[in-house]
Amino acid sequence: MKLATRMIHGGPTIDAATGALGVPIYQISTYRQTSAEQFGKYDYARGDNPTREALEELVANLEGGGRCLAFASGMAAISTTLLIFSPGDHLVVCDDVYGGAYRVLSTIFNRMGIASSFVDATDLAAIEAAIRPETKGLYLETPSNPLLKITDLRGAAAIAKRHKLITLVDNTFMTPYLQRPLELGCDIVLHSGTKFLNGHSDVVCGFAVTNDHELGKRIRYVQNAFGTGLGPQDAFLTLRGIKTLKVRMDQSQQNTQAIVAGLHGHPRVKAIHYPGLAEHPGHGIHAAQADGPGAVFSFELDSYATTKRLLENAHLAAFAVSLGGVESIISYPARMSHAAVPPEERLRKGISDTLVRLSVGLEDPQDLLADLLQAME
Repeated sequence: MKLATRMIHGGPTIDAATGALGVPIYQISTYRQTSAEQFGKYDYARGDNPTREALEELVANLEGGGRCLAFASGMAAISTTLLIFSPGDHLVVCDDVYGGAYRVLSTIFNRMGIASSFVDATDLAAIEAAIRPETKGLYLETPSNPLLKITDLRGAAAIAKRHKLITLVDNTFMTPYLQRPLELGCDIVLHSGTKFLNGHSDVVCGFAVTNDHELGKRIRYVQNAFGTGLGPQDAFLTLRGIKTLKVRMDQSQQNTQAIVAGLHGHPRVKAIHYPGLAEHPGHGIHAAQADGPGAVFSFELDSYATTKRLLENAHLAAFAVSLGGVESIISYPARMSHAAVPPEERLRKGISDTLVRLSVGLEDPQDLLADLLQAME
């Protein structure tokens, strides 16, 4: 089956008990057992829940993975997965990583004895140069947040395999509809399912997907031990959201390209970061490993005054945290997604006070563009 069909039929679709066209919400905490010698498949909902399990099966199918685990948030997925590493281990991490991931790596995991080196992952030589004898993992985002930098996943995975490293990739911006890192040689795919997978700004969830049986067991063990699994109501809503992923992504991506074209060359817009532009440094690599440029881009404005006007006066694009909803969302990385990054480190990474990020929704693109232009003025 093609991806569009698998979004609807790639997991359990019929309730065996009633014939309902979908898996119901199993809003339950515990399950009756009939044998003291042999427990049933489900015993306590922290470990397993049928609604969550149906969602995990669907996301694993879409990513081409053998095992998916659903979490209470994207950061729960990231943090739980990182706990497969041990004190004394070292990770190589892309420099332009999501601020929440930077925070846990630099302020929590480093206190646990798991060190990280942040490198320009667009340069494969820089990745290889950062590897030490104690390096155990390579953590990537492509396109990255918020500068949409592109990492060659095939090349990075090949380096990791030579050095026996685990490659983790945050695939939130692309979703499995546009990019499937496991097919490119990576080991673990991470998602904030809050974003495009759910797509309606009404759920917080996350995923970790792998093809490696042992890695799946290790992540599952930590998830159960820490109790970071997703609740059934949110699992149900995300199952609903994924059914429309293709049509939402297609339209949002088309809208994004129209808005990028409308902003390109505007006197108040000094730079646009979007892999769909031919002049983007990673345009060719991205086109070779993904099926589209996505529906998120960032751009830099001519002054803080213009930035403030845009954020405060846009009516259609909500000035808010997050992305990937049916409504457009304009964010300010310096104070939102990357607020946890120290100011000097933000500037070194290129996250200035005039950088904004736009996640384009399903509104009419001409209405969105007109609203952005009036807001800037």
